[in-house]
Amino acid sequence: MGKLGIGIILLTAIFVILFVSKNFIPQREKVKEKPLAKYTFENLKKKFFLPSIITLGHIVDEDESIVSQMFYVNLRETIDGRSRQKKVSGLINVPKVKGIYPIIVMFRGFVPKEVYTTGIGTKKAGEVFAQNGFITIASDFLGYGNSDSPSGNSIEERFQTYTTALTLLSSLVNLDNGLDASYSGKIKADISKVGIWGHSNGGQIALSVLEITGKNYPTVLWAPVSKPFPYSILYFTDEFDDHGKALRKVVANFEKDYDVELYSPSNFYSWTNAPIQMHQGSKDDAVPQKWSDMLYEDLTKLGKEVEYFVYPGADHNLLPDGWGMAVKRSLDFYKNHLTN
Repeated sequence: MGKLGIGIILLTAIFVILFVSKNFIPQREKVKEKPLAKYTFENLKKKFFLPSIITLGHIVDEDESIVSQMFYVNLRETIDGRSRQKKVSGLINVPKVKGIYPIIVMFRGFVPKEVYTTGIGTKKAGEVFAQNGFITIASDFLGYGNSDSPSGNSIEERFQTYTTALTLLSSLVNLDNGLDASYSGKIKADISKVGIWGHSNGGQIALSVLEITGKNYPTVLWAPVSKPFPYSILYFTDEFDDHGKALRKVVANFEKDYDVELYSPSNFYSWTNAPIQMHQGSKDDAVPQKWSDMLYEDLTKLGKEVEYFVYPGADHNLLPDGWGMAVKRSLDFYKNHLTN
């Protein structure tokens, strides 16, 4: 056999080997990236949220005792492997009398973006707390007020409320710098005395913050959303134009790649280390009373410090007859834990 024949045989053998290896030898399966894994409660608990500068903006309203004005803080987000800053706006209420004041960080419930204005959901209660010797500060969250846009993924947008809340809390160390620019040192914040207030979905954010940080932030919850994720969001889809069809698809896709139990606040109540006061209307058609009954039962079984008030005939906003008493009890709770 000549050299040409030998060469043809060798080339044929090489071709066969390459064909077989490509088509019959199992290839290593590519590992699917899971960018939302960083939002599991375990991973958020491990993350250090860098403090950001808090800047005070224009005055929104004022009376003889307090000033309400805009504030801004930067949220550091990692998107597609790149670190970016996103601006988040909100409302701060400041007493006018010279002094050093405890802080109440407030988390509102859900409000449609088309009707949202800064302060909706926290403004009224925040003013009462400020009139009684507290600085209150409430974030708009991404996509609301003058904040930057959130993630295009609606599930991640939900998780960004956690990172916004946690960044705001870590940034309170810089609050005096912002206050000094407006009040020339007359008003100071006591960052050793910080409480939390949350209503509805804001109550769920508050519970999540308590779990992730494990810190002793005395916390008041008004009609908190406390059911497991994702039921906690699917429950409300009957009010959507499409009755939740789009959201159910998003959730179904999320569940294909992620274990939802790792993202559900109801699985981590044991991580909380703060006293909690709860308020619930018996006629609440948004957050059923049985949800808060169960939350109270779960927390007490774990030995957590919690007190619970139900207001007969009151709705989701504790109206018509519960709001005033709820504010008074909340104020007494904060005074007991933050001023004594």
